Amino acid sequence: MEWRDTGILLAVRPHGETSAIVDVFTPERGRHAGVVRGGASRKMAPMLQPGAQLDLVWRARLEDQLGSFQAELMRSRSAVVMASRLALAGLNTVTALLRYALPEREAHLPLYRRSEALLDLLGQDELWPLAYLKWELALLQELGFGLDLSCCAVTGARTGLAYVSPKTGRAVTREGAGDWAQKLLPLPPVLLGHGAGGDEDVMAGLRLTGYFLGTRLAPELGQKPLPDARARFMTAFERRLALP
Repeated sequence: MEWRDTGILLAVRPHGETSAIVDVFTPERGRHAGVVRGGASRKMAPMLQPGAQLDLVWRARLEDQLGSFQAELMRSRSAVVMASRLALAGLNTVTALLRYALPEREAHLPLYRRSEALLDLLGQDELWPLAYLKWELALLQELGFGLDLSCCAVTGARTGLAYVSPKTGRAVTREGAGDWAQKLLPLPPVLLGHGAGGDEDVMAGLRLTGYFLGTRLAPELGQKPLPDARARFMTAFERRLALP
């Protein structure tokens, strides 16, 4: 068995004395693991950094085997993330969430394209948080837990949306919420495409997407807690909010 694809490197772990097992996200094969011979060598290790864009050839005798990768570096993102604490935290949370949420060997081409575009924005700290928020929405959508913010679940109105139902993920207007407003989640205008997408609005959006990642996606995955990397990104972003 053999195939060739490009991919985003999600994680690396040692394998034996000189090799490494890599976890990659590819457009055609989804999340896929394999051994890189010599991956722990001084020559290969700098190339095999999370976030790297790789040209990959996978080979195995049988399709269900771990197999081995031949990997060539197409684009490194290491220099960008090392220059920015927020970028490093962002890269870590994207790769961690992809490993957490995606089943192995199942293609998710739209999410792959969004992920590659998002990682290409790393280092542009003014643009990245809003782009990342939209990526989390896309992740929920791709995995079947998307929010429906098109109209009010109660009245059908398409304007005046102010809340989200924690049970259904559907938007609700103030009028539709009525006495139930306190049991609903606030809907930040940025998720409706309103406003400039400032940091405070983005943070409110991330709290909302984080709620659904934790209460809808996590139970589907056996109640695994969300990766610590996401909490670290939130902390890094909160620190930026606190700056004068």
